[in-house]
Amino acid sequence: MNLSKSIQRLRTEAKWTQEEFSERFGVSQQAVQKWESGRALPELKKLVEIADHFGVSLDELILGRDRRTSETSGREGLRPRWQDLPDWEFYASALQTEFCQSSEEGLEIERYGEVFAAVSKLPKGEIKKKLADVLFETVIGAEQRADYPYREPNDPEEIRQLRPEGPVVRPCAPSESKIRGAWMGRICGCLLGKTVEGIRSNEMIPFLRATGNLPLRRYILRSDLTEALLGRFSYPFAERCYADEIDGMPSDDDTNYVVLAQEVVRTCGRAFTPADVAAAWLKYQNKEAYCTAERVAYCNFIKGYAPPQSALFQNPYREWIGAQIRGDYFGYINPGDPESAAEMARRDASISHVKNGIYGEMFAAAMLAAAAAVGDLETVVRCGLAQIPRTSRLAEGLNAVLDAFGRGAPQAEVFGMIHSRFDEYTEHGWCHVIPNAMIVAAALLYGGGDFGRSVCMAVETGFDTDCNGATVGSVIGMARGLRGIPAEWRRPVGDTLHTTLFGVGSVSIADRVRLTMAQMPPR
Repeated sequence: MNLSKSIQRLRTEAKWTQEEFSERFGVSQQAVQKWESGRALPELKKLVEIADHFGVSLDELILGRDRRTSETSGREGLRPRWQDLPDWEFYASALQTEFCQSSEEGLEIERYGEVFAAVSKLPKGEIKKKLADVLFETVIGAEQRADYPYREPNDPEEIRQLRPEGPVVRPCAPSESKIRGAWMGRICGCLLGKTVEGIRSNEMIPFLRATGNLPLRRYILRSDLTEALLGRFSYPFAERCYADEIDGMPSDDDTNYVVLAQEVVRTCGRAFTPADVAAAWLKYQNKEAYCTAERVAYCNFIKGYAPPQSALFQNPYREWIGAQIRGDYFGYINPGDPESAAEMARRDASISHVKNGIYGEMFAAAMLAAAAAVGDLETVVRCGLAQIPRTSRLAEGLNAVLDAFGRGAPQAEVFGMIHSRFDEYTEHGWCHVIPNAMIVAAALLYGGGDFGRSVCMAVETGFDTDCNGATVGSVIGMARGLRGIPAEWRRPVGDTLHTTLFGVGSVSIADRVRLTMAQMPPR
């Protein structure tokens, strides 16, 4: 039974005339006649409306049978359990993100907007996958708009050619206190933000106010919670980890990646390749440890896509924050050498990200390298900016923060600007690298070098709280040393960092600091 007969059957079983059917679905009677005669096909969104109205699957509507009933018989039954596929592993689940991402990259896809929207509404299944595959080919083949104002290469030589001038810093041999400060700063900043990871401002601010912690100035504690308070919020506060109930830093991707990068350098040397990083990902963790772009890349490795193709194949998260949180270690082992730190970060980022996703990691790594040599945080931010293309959207955003700070704009104005440009209530806005890098830069500039004030500012602003707290804490820790992190921030962590890395597990922070010192180039 084909589509035309399916439509006719559904209409007649409902005892509708063609005129009644046409009125219900907002088309002409002539259109219904053409559908039922097979001379024309409904648009995709009409198919969805018809299937939804009559409570049938698209398989049943289009093919005349529901494939789910035949999954256990013969070759026709060899189908994935679509509904069990995690969204991060099913490209069709993120088509609206893909459309937004591709539009921001300047690709000529605007005329397909309604198609992306219609396919994204379909239930998980083979038809949705096939249509999404077609849309991916459309994205891959799309030209860039002639009026697109940015140049954002992935090639390292092109990136170097587009870098702006920046402050000059010299390679140095930092004290152990600075390296301990960087490790501890990252861990403590991450712990602060981990408690409220995923929250949005409409609940963050009222919660902090209700617990007497607004402006944010300390860890959020389990002892802050009451049953009455929990009942006021939809955010799952009861399920989070808290600084007053831990035995060391709980495992987190923001800290796992620091240890993982150290293991890559230990086994492959400072000249590691993107392929070395991909191999380490497969060796040290299972897929559940990876999120968004990293999860896509991990699955792509298994499918046979080598870097940099692993970052490109059906990866709608290719400019999200995931790479930026992986760059710190390359700054740690290149003190006073932002260029070398950024190049290591580029190699690492290229397995899962493109364009601004890569630049975010380069920016973070370069800042850490600079912070080992200079204490002025505006200089540190400008050193990070000097390693990425001046023609990129990320550079534009970071320059907006620097310009506002330079003209004396108040802190609230700058963070308000970030919120006005990027919507934290969408996943794409919340997790994109640009707003989060802008938050990091603003917190470093307006925090005045004070550890607690800086990490609290980064977390209270919202967006990706644990990532931003971790990066800001790492930079302040490197710039100020371990003594720059007050004891009340360090006390809950002690000397223990838990990881999910196979064969690594929980580690001594002091041991990892010593290994970091050993992996620096000789001076």
